[in-house]
Amino acid sequence: MGTQAQSSSPSVEVVWEPSARQAAFIEAEPIFEVLFGGARGGGKTDGVLGEWLSHADKYGQNAIGLMVRRTYKQLTETMERSRAIYTPLGAKLVDDTWRFPNGARLRFAYLERDADAENYQGASFTRIYVEEITNFPSEKLILKLMATLRSGAGVPCGFRATGNPGGVGHHWVKARYINPAPLGWKVGRYPFTNPKTGKTVIRDRVFIPSKVEDNPHLGDDYVANLQMQGSPALVKAWLEGDWSVIEGAFFPEWSNEKHVISPFVIPSHWLRFRSGDWGSASPFSIDWWAVVSDDHTLPSGQILPRGALICYRSWYGASSPNVGLKMPAEDVGAGIKLRERDDPTITYGVLDPAAFASDGGPSIAERMARSGIRFRPADNKRVAARGAMGGWDQVRSRLLGNEGRPMIYFFSTCVDQIRTLPALQHDPDKPEDVDTDSEDHGPDSTRYACMSRPFVRQAEPKPTDKILGIGTHNQVTWDELIENQPTASRGSGRI
Repeated sequence: MGTQAQSSSPSVEVVWEPSARQAAFIEAEPIFEVLFGGARGGGKTDGVLGEWLSHADKYGQNAIGLMVRRTYKQLTETMERSRAIYTPLGAKLVDDTWRFPNGARLRFAYLERDADAENYQGASFTRIYVEEITNFPSEKLILKLMATLRSGAGVPCGFRATGNPGGVGHHWVKARYINPAPLGWKVGRYPFTNPKTGKTVIRDRVFIPSKVEDNPHLGDDYVANLQMQGSPALVKAWLEGDWSVIEGAFFPEWSNEKHVISPFVIPSHWLRFRSGDWGSASPFSIDWWAVVSDDHTLPSGQILPRGALICYRSWYGASSPNVGLKMPAEDVGAGIKLRERDDPTITYGVLDPAAFASDGGPSIAERMARSGIRFRPADNKRVAARGAMGGWDQVRSRLLGNEGRPMIYFFSTCVDQIRTLPALQHDPDKPEDVDTDSEDHGPDSTRYACMSRPFVRQAEPKPTDKILGIGTHNQVTWDELIENQPTASRGSGRI
């Protein structure tokens, strides 16, 4: 099945014809949840606009769709492309809604704040499209939108999204769609039990990868321009849709190979301290650090330099990505005490300064102190200013280290630090700072730790030559996906 407005009559103009990959995306109609994502220029916007045409053609007045972008500016870009495809087909744009001759309706909306999703909770849609889903910092808003997928007319409902690697939502999108099948095309089946009715339903989910070569309308100049505009890692993400590379990462210096180490017994004479970022509705992060007293050789042969920070334990208070446990401060204090029961002396602790604010009662820090857990306010300078160090610069300096040896490491068991630190993005309005919509709680704790032990890095000359490495991925065939979904329709590629 495809979304090409075409007939055998030579007098009928072809308005739009899908590429092979777009046709595959449209053919996934029986699957409830589909991410069409990856490289830039892969034709993803046309794919969702065409998928709607297929859905609208089948279900007419019972087809009710919602097209979502994060900002109004982004929405206007999709709207302009929709005019080129929908207007020649007789559709009329009334306010924010396309109305088609057969009664189908597609509404356009932007959700700049997660709370905006509440405006649609009473609505019913048979199709929801989210363009550039990695612009959304968490899946909470997306799940709220999915809750509006219902049809009294029995129309099969579905969720469709597009996205590139990177963005504040990179982590949760990668966890939901990419990690289960990094090459794509494999259908996952996820049971869901309705807490009100007790009934269990099965929801299918699939990732369909998109690459720049999938779009036959782009010439070699487009690829050449991309290659000139980014680092090798960034170009790889752009051209291949490589989700292991994070577009626009705030800390491109991060390397699992360099910064993540296997746990070992920390020598008892090494100084230890803790850092913390408070959160209730958002996660809290409590992290324990050791300072290398002299160069230390690991069993692997890796040398940890004197003065390096080792994050040897992390307690991340989250029920899901970027969603906190709402745990009382007293319980957090008790949890810290329990985790330190076998530690040598913890010399000091630094905590988010906001936790020391008093609002008519004891502060968060005071409430934790009831368990014997004491902190001092952390230095919260985020970026460098005249006469002041920047916390993020301190983290970056330690990631780089001297002579190729980092000055900060994380035990492989500190999974949430390892997950969130390399995923940080630049603030679009203040590039020297991180985007605070991202999951920055663990990194904030790391920043406090680094600011408590300032490090001055030796200057090194910057390399002048960069080599662009563009790799390839093997892919499974679409036929394998169809075989796993015997109900999937195989159409002619036309409406």
